[in-house]
Amino acid sequence: MTTTVPTIGARLRDWRLKRRLSQLDLACEAEISTRHLSFLETGRAAPSRDMVLRLAEGLGVPLRERNALLLAAGFAPVFPERSLDDPGLEAAKIAVEALLEAHMPFPALVIDRRWTLLAHNASAALLMAGVDPGLLEGPVNLLRLSLHPDGVAPRIANLAELRGHILSRLRRELAENGDAGLADLIRELSAYPGGEAHPRGGDSMIATPLRLTTPAGELSFLTTTMTFSGPLDVTISELTIETFLPADPATAAALRAVAGR
Repeated sequence: MTTTVPTIGARLRDWRLKRRLSQLDLACEAEISTRHLSFLETGRAAPSRDMVLRLAEGLGVPLRERNALLLAAGFAPVFPERSLDDPGLEAAKIAVEALLEAHMPFPALVIDRRWTLLAHNASAALLMAGVDPGLLEGPVNLLRLSLHPDGVAPRIANLAELRGHILSRLRRELAENGDAGLADLIRELSAYPGGEAHPRGGDSMIATPLRLTTPAGELSFLTTTMTFSGPLDVTISELTIETFLPADPATAAALRAVAGR
């Protein structure tokens, strides 16, 4: 069997359709003619390195995929990908560690594009208490840990609601970046028990909470996410810091008590 590798033109067209842009829309964004864009997509013209980067910027293509576009066009990648422990990323690592510590006594953790858990603060251990030790071996996937029946799921009071929120978020991420690994993760998580509900909202609801049963009682969290602005490294562009904020005074008091603050 032979495998056909998409050309740079086909890749650009796929990203344009994924973003639901017409050729006119993208041509205006990239400040080129629709005729030239059409020639690039059909292979009648070859893009320069700068043109690939300009179109990728206009399409909002993730840095990892911008490197793939450059390779497809015959150019070397320009965005490095390094471990977070690389000396070149020391400033970013220090910033992440400072954010995790500053968020105490509330939980905070760091994940990559496929929800692999990279780091967390001491309070995050409360969220993971009582899970099957096997789920904590090797690279830990935060969503598998959360929704697996041997993970946190049995302690989530609003499991169906939270599953609906998580799976909807994953589907949006898949639509935005086309990561096949996310598609596999969605299939796996969808097969877990627990249902999938979608809250209608209400006067007292501002976001989908995580309601967690713990020895300290039921704790309720709202979550926020942080990313680096204007990243130029693939690893940094894919880092997300997930922070858990108490959704009520009782949760805040319980967390401060556990942390001795």
